Amino acid sequence: MIRRMATASGDPIPTFPSGFLWGVSTSAHQIEGAAELREPSVWDAFTAEPGRVKDSSTAATACDHYHRYREDVALLADLGVDAYRFSISWPRVNSPGGLDFYDRLVDELCAAGVRPVPTLFHWDLPVSLDWLERDTAARYAEYVQVVADRLGDRVKKWITINEPAEHTLFGHALGAHAPGKRLMFDALPVAHHLLLAHGLGVQALRASGAADIGIANSHGPTWPASREQPDLEAAAFYDLLLNRLFAEPILLGEYPDGLGELMPGDVAADLKTVSEPLDFYGVNYYAPTRVGAPQGTEIEFGGLTIPAELPFSVREIEDVPVTDFGWPVVPEGLTELLTTFRDRYGDRLPPVVITENGCSYEGVHDQARIAYLDGHVRALHQALAAGVDVRGYFVWSLMDNFEWAEGYVQQFGLVHVDFTTQERTKKDSYAWYRSLLRAQR
Repeated sequence: MIRRMATASGDPIPTFPSGFLWGVSTSAHQIEGAAELREPSVWDAFTAEPGRVKDSSTAATACDHYHRYREDVALLADLGVDAYRFSISWPRVNSPGGLDFYDRLVDELCAAGVRPVPTLFHWDLPVSLDWLERDTAARYAEYVQVVADRLGDRVKKWITINEPAEHTLFGHALGAHAPGKRLMFDALPVAHHLLLAHGLGVQALRASGAADIGIANSHGPTWPASREQPDLEAAAFYDLLLNRLFAEPILLGEYPDGLGELMPGDVAADLKTVSEPLDFYGVNYYAPTRVGAPQGTEIEFGGLTIPAELPFSVREIEDVPVTDFGWPVVPEGLTELLTTFRDRYGDRLPPVVITENGCSYEGVHDQARIAYLDGHVRALHQALAAGVDVRGYFVWSLMDNFEWAEGYVQQFGLVHVDFTTQERTKKDSYAWYRSLLRAQR
């Protein structure tokens, strides 16, 4: 099997339209630390259980961003990004003085000329709440109102929820992420309540005067393992679960293929809330997935164990480079995804922002990361040239961090973090991205 190294093109990257938004992304639980200054989240409970995290680590300190945010904002300013996508910790906001931290962070960003783009939920649910319960969506809307009332005078661009698909499937269906439930298809109410929370969050933000709101949904093309009918059916089902289930209630106001019949509550009324109009649609893209008929055995895939009883199996994409995480590097999949969404949803698809795209590679001299980003930025420009309305691109991530169930093993950052000394070191990819941003201007 060929495992060639991706290489960056020597040709200049095409120029993106004026006003295109360039940024980087992080999340609160992965970088903030200062866990003692907030109430616990489901991730604190999860990482406290032996065997849940590969290196047995926790995010109690992580990058210590809570105390070092000024240093990190200086990195953003030097990088030259237009915007910084971070997340707000609901457990921290629930704690005395917690919202003050985000006040300080937003002020620092504004002073540095970097647009703050907060995500209001990035998986760190307060430990007292449960997405299986409908009331959690209502509690989320109340929390959003509190944050918007405090920060809305300076924050203009908002993201409601990050990757409800992964939080549902990894955290509640397969048990690989917090809260560690292995409910399989009984996790579907979690999907509905997350989507409902998104809609209620949009309403709360609108009530506070927000005029630029989106979500960050994870999507990727689904490639059938063959043209045989069992493989085609398995791939269609996977696409239903990972893409359509989380896009169509928002974009079309309906669940695909009768899934609404499996959801709790007054689904028709809820969908009116879920499909509140958005100003942009955030897409987190990493790779396509090759899918075939079930093979009757467990499969290890991307750090997950895929159970044998699922009605599909994930297959390897051959003859492409892979990241240190084992994820295939397929930049053209981003072009395919965006043009597919444009064709599938037409004028129901708002302008798109790539809210995450990145890769895990070790080392400060990270030419493989440069090649990855180079290829994906070019693929994004191809989607623009094909008529997709794309307005922004955020690299995941600013710095190495606590990578969920992988602990500190996987390194996605443009900046290396020594988790013993907290020293930040700019990688070669940081310099590459800085040069790209200067050339675009």
